[in-house]
This record gives sequence, structure tokens and C-alpha cells, in this order.
Amino acid sequence: MNEREKALLAEVETRLFIGGEWADSSSGRTFEVRDPATNEVIAHVADATAEDGVNALDAAVAVQEEWAATPPRVRSDILRRVFDLVRERADDVALLMTLEMGKPLAEAKGEVAYGNEFNRWFSEEAVRISGRYGSNPEGTGRIIVSQRPVGPSLFITPWNFPLAMATRKIAPALAAGCTVVIKPAELTPLTTLFFTQLLVEAGLPKGVVNVVPTSAAASLSAPIIADPRLRKLSFTGSTEVGRKLIAQAADGVLRVSMELGGNAPFVVFEDADLDKAVAGALQAKFRNIGQACTAANRFIVHESVAEEFASRITERVRAMKIGRGTEEGVEIGPLIDADAVAKAAELVADAAERGAVVVAGGEVLEGPGTFYQPTVVTGVRPGSAILREEIFGPVLAIATFQTEDDAVRLANDTEYGLVSYVYTEDLQRGHRMIERLETGMMGLNAGVISNAAAPFGGVKQSGVGREGGAEGIHEYLSTKYTLVPNV
Repeated sequence: MNEREKALLAEVETRLFIGGEWADSSSGRTFEVRDPATNEVIAHVADATAEDGVNALDAAVAVQEEWAATPPRVRSDILRRVFDLVRERADDVALLMTLEMGKPLAEAKGEVAYGNEFNRWFSEEAVRISGRYGSNPEGTGRIIVSQRPVGPSLFITPWNFPLAMATRKIAPALAAGCTVVIKPAELTPLTTLFFTQLLVEAGLPKGVVNVVPTSAAASLSAPIIADPRLRKLSFTGSTEVGRKLIAQAADGVLRVSMELGGNAPFVVFEDADLDKAVAGALQAKFRNIGQACTAANRFIVHESVAEEFASRITERVRAMKIGRGTEEGVEIGPLIDADAVAKAAELVADAAERGAVVVAGGEVLEGPGTFYQPTVVTGVRPGSAILREEIFGPVLAIATFQTEDDAVRLANDTEYGLVSYVYTEDLQRGHRMIERLETGMMGLNAGVISNAAAPFGGVKQSGVGREGGAEGIHEYLSTKYTLVPNV
């Protein structure tokens, strides 16, 4: 670790943030945060208890009414100031993400730009919350429809996009007038803590955002979710955990937003522009080292172009530089931990046992970090686990199809429905895919689709609700109807 990295880590506040104050855990315990590229401990973070979680909710509840009554322009200005502060500290935020999560520094800088856009977008949306006014059909009164903040909200964020997952939830909540308790991922809490420091610098009032990192997520979240004062739960993570949280939220009939697992199909038709398809495939698969819910998971390629597509992809993948994300030119950093490496290796081994061919990579790398080679597997057979399970690693698995109906059937053959990717030069076919593929989002000749101005979310077991876009702020608003009779 160099001097700049040490200085940045020393600047990050690692205590809990409750009611506008930094504090140790009530237990006095901490947990370790490690650099996955070296396995070196880079920080010790306060380990929040269930008591700390309830205290954080107390703080959020105490200022909810005041924050809801804060003029939208004031809320907007705070979000705009934090946008400017993140932009000023972009290099530091990016380096911090690379240190705790492992992604290449160039990608981390891209996440800063993307994640920070939620601050700017929702600063603009804060002043556009509106309702309607008009006569009822009978002409006997006036209908007033207004929007009110949902209320105190609990956010549980994942480790793979440490800034964007925080801003995508916090920004719309603040814009709408909701107070927040956020539990960042145990593996990557530092970016959220640093972002909170910038929120304070931007003038956020005490108690509006409260941060409780913990190594015992279930123990901390359960009493918060069970508390009748909580009105909203937003979670990004696995479908398995999401189901459990939805069940807990049902007792209080909480508003929930769930961005859960994915199994994204990447469909390449025979008329596709292969240059575009290869470039898009590399983006959709290897961005964030394949550790993204939007990562292409199943490459469904027409049999007439499958060999050429695989050849071009394999050439590019074999040339990828692997290493610590801070190193110049690195394209593939470490996976987040040893379990992630083991899962990727198991899925590749299962595919090979069933007749697939590993044409690039497929090896666990020796060393202190958790590295797995970028991998290409061709001829994947039906029934392979790699077609059913979310890989969450740098493994590109190719299967083939013959007809458009086959492609649709294969693409939809999953309980998930987050995102799909389609490459075709046939405009009419592209429109048919928009209608026929069962996903909440789709990239048509595009390998990266996320944008703060667009609604992010899935269908089926990929979740409920939307983040981003005009739709995003409505997740934190409730609609109230008032009748005013004519006198």
C-alpha cells in the first residue's frame, strides 16, 4: 500500500453515524475490511449491534417531520452540493472503491460518474414533485391529489457498486423528504461512510441519514423492519435474501423496493453486426469483473455466427490484463472473496463435465488475492448450472440457437427477469424482442444500459420497484386524495 492510499484510508471515518454524530458500536467491537487483491486488512469499522440499529431509526424518526417540511429547493440544493463535492473528490472516491472492492481504477472512476449522477438527477426531481387539482365528474367538489414522503426508510446495499448503490437509494429518498437508515455491505462499507462525510459537508441536517455498518446484518435489520415506525425498505442483493426481507416487511405492510438476482440473456442474431456484438459482450460480461446483477450471464448466439463470435471474443479475453485494480492497464481485478472464486470454478467445471469446451481461462490464480482468469466456455449444454445460476464472475458462456422462437424461449427460460441484451440489425425484430423478452430492462445493440435518468429494475424474481428516472422518486412518495365539496 502506497502513501496516498494510506492517507486516504486515514481520512475515512470508520465509526457509526447516528443522529449526526460519529460513535463507536455499543458493543465496542469492530470488523475488518480487506483489499481483495492482496488480502491485506485496510480498515477496522465499527460493528453495529441491534441496539445501534434501533438508535439509528430513533434518530431518523425524530427528524422525519422536520425534513419532510423542508422546502424542496433546500433539499435540492443539498443534493446538488454533494454532487459537486463528489465530483471534486472523484479520484479519491474511485481509489477508495478500488481498495475495498477490487475493481480496476478506470471502472471505479466510471462508477463515480454514474453513481454521482443520482445526486444531480434527484436534486432536479426534488422540486418537481407535484399533484393535481380539478373538478370531480359530478361537479359537486374539487379533487386534490398530493404527494407526501413515505417516511423513515431502511436501505440494505450490496458490495459490488459501493457508491452507486448508496446514491441510487439515498438521493431519491432525500429528494422526496424521507429520512434514512442505511446498512452498507460488510465487505465494502468505506465508500458509504466517506460519502456520508460529504453529505455532512454539504449541509445535511442531523439525523436525516444514519449509517450502521455491521457484520451481523440479519440481527441488525430484523428489529428495524419490525418497528412500526419504519415505512419503507429497499434492498439490493440476492433473491434468496430478498424473499426473507419481503416476508419480514409483510407484517408491517411496508413499502418495498427489491432489486434482486439476474440471469441476463445476451442474444446475438445471425444479422447482428459482430463488431458491435463483441464490443457489447465484453462490456456486458466483464464490467466490474462480471460482478454485476446486469452482467450478461447466458450468451445465446445463432449457430451460423457462433464460431466467429466465440473466436473474436476469445482473442480479446486472452489478452486481458489481470491484477490489482490500481495497476496501469488492468482490466480484470480480483473477485470479492474466495467464495466467489470457488463458485466461478464450480460452474465452469460443471459445464465442462456436461460437454462444453473451455477455450480461454478457466483457472484460479495463485497468490494472496482472490483472482479467477477471464474465461470463455463454448458449446454449453442444456441443464448446465451455468445457464441457471447467476455467475457473478468473469465467465462468458456460449450456447447456440436456430430460430427466433428458440432464442426467445431460451432467453425467457429462467425465473429471473432483470435485463436482456439483443444484437440485431433488423429493426422489426428488435421491436419484437422488446415485446417478447420477459425483463424489466433491455439493451438493443447496447452492452451497458444503466443511467440515472432511466428506471432500473426487473420483473419475475428479479424484484419489484424501480430506481432512477422519474419513477425512482415515486418509490418514496405516497399519494393522498382530498375532496373539497363545493359550497
